Amino acid sequence: MRNLFDQTAATEFRTRIGKLTPANQRQWGKMTAPQAVAHCANALEMALGEIRPPREFAGRILGPLVKRIVLGNDARLRPGAPTSPSIRVDDDRDLDSERLRLLRLLDRFSAAGSAGCTTHPHPFFGALTSEQWSILMYKHLDHHLRQFGV
Repeated sequence: MRNLFDQTAATEFRTRIGKLTPANQRQWGKMTAPQAVAHCANALEMALGEIRPPREFAGRILGPLVKRIVLGNDARLRPGAPTSPSIRVDDDRDLDSERLRLLRLLDRFSAAGSAGCTTHPHPFFGALTSEQWSILMYKHLDHHLRQFGV
């Protein structure tokens, strides 16, 4: 399965992130492009263990089932998938500074490999292996870049 430990995938994402501009219109959802980039950076910080949100109640019940569906194949995340409140971004952000932050985190995550992933549980899915974190981060970045047509 596609994942962010693959340097070819990381390079592809760097290119796609570079193509994102304030003029890109969202295809779904409520976030602006700078908010989506900040949100993706927050997700990578979570995967690296720098943000450690608590487990969500719904995740304790539905997380294990949904985890198998989401991480068990190469299918894309669906538009309108819910966002974890712990990494939601509602305030205005600067696209260039958030893009730089995201690119630095992407490089750190992909270079660190398995050793860089947190053992802290995901707020919805619960415990994830490093490979599952890498797959989820790949799908998450792809989801939000497609949201803005890049």
